[in-house]
Amino acid sequence: MSADSNVAGVGVGGAKENHLINFIKDNATLIALIVLVIGLSFADDAFFTARNLSNLSRQVTIIGIIAVGMTMVILIAGIDLSVGSVVGLSAVVCTLMMQYGVPTVLAVPATLLVVGVGIGAWNGFWIAKFNIPPFIITLGMLTIARGLALTLTNGSSVPVTSDVFPLIGGAYIPPMMSSIVLIVCAALAVFSIFRDVQQSKAHGVEVNMQELLVNGAVMIGGFALAFHVFTSYKGIPVPVAIFAVIAFAGIYTLNSTRFGRRLYALGGNEDAARLSGINVVRTKMIVYTVISVLSALAGIILASRLNGASPNLGTMFELDAIAAVVIGGTSLAGGSGKVSGTIIGALLIGVLNNGMSLLGVVTFYQLIIKGLIIILAVWFDVMQKKK
Repeated sequence: MSADSNVAGVGVGGAKENHLINFIKDNATLIALIVLVIGLSFADDAFFTARNLSNLSRQVTIIGIIAVGMTMVILIAGIDLSVGSVVGLSAVVCTLMMQYGVPTVLAVPATLLVVGVGIGAWNGFWIAKFNIPPFIITLGMLTIARGLALTLTNGSSVPVTSDVFPLIGGAYIPPMMSSIVLIVCAALAVFSIFRDVQQSKAHGVEVNMQELLVNGAVMIGGFALAFHVFTSYKGIPVPVAIFAVIAFAGIYTLNSTRFGRRLYALGGNEDAARLSGINVVRTKMIVYTVISVLSALAGIILASRLNGASPNLGTMFELDAIAAVVIGGTSLAGGSGKVSGTIIGALLIGVLNNGMSLLGVVTFYQLIIKGLIIILAVWFDVMQKKK
């Protein structure tokens, strides 16, 4: 064999090896999730039952809803530490309003408006208008919102007095209707992928077949698992349906709207974004309002599921939300990340919490493990940036 042939062979082998390494890096979170699910399925027989997976999906929704908003915040190189306190305050405000005779259909939107929009606009105003570090403003709001929740309740829990309110967090879409919904969603997902491929070809953009095949396989596997779980046990939980709508809205916003492109531009280089005509103040205020509204919604769903509210609800939720976003591949430096990655990150955190609970791991150790995961995810992001 000639020297040229040897070089060509090495080149092909090296290219294949690089493709494999890049594939693992790009899908590290997804691979970790699959490995974790398989491992827990062998470690505990109760993990892979339809009932446990249904409950797991409902538990993930709270952090998942917050994490969608946190993705947008971190994309613009910001942070919001107040989300856990907003969860607690919104739960308290909503349940107190119903105790005073306000119907559920009015109490829920009023809470989203007063707590969600109010706190989000407050945070965004100080951060955007006066360029105060978001860490400081949201840390202050973390304390203020928690203090308000404790003041309104005198430190005690608030029971739910409505018969309708518990349905938000505890009801299920019937199995037959759930199967129809899943089939329609799967068809729409396939159509969306097909349309993206056609548009890429029309504009002369090369289609990454490897990524396309992975996304297709994940989508098919996800829908098949969801179909099995939700048609075998009660149906789709209402909170899961709400989370799915919010997640799809987040994906569409970042991928297909001007506002989404502005977030990437703002996170990449704020000065360049401002010079290009982007209204930085308005964009930041919208982003911080969105995450506060989503946190308020998460608090309402949690209070509904628990059939009551406590001023301490949502404690440390900011840790799980940030962990889901960072593990999902969004850079803390801003400018890069996807909601789809955040969803996988939220699922990973949820599976980890559920698995450790089933295996009897002490809560204190669970916090240590999640903290280490965040550090490793940030380290991985920093190393990628250096390369």
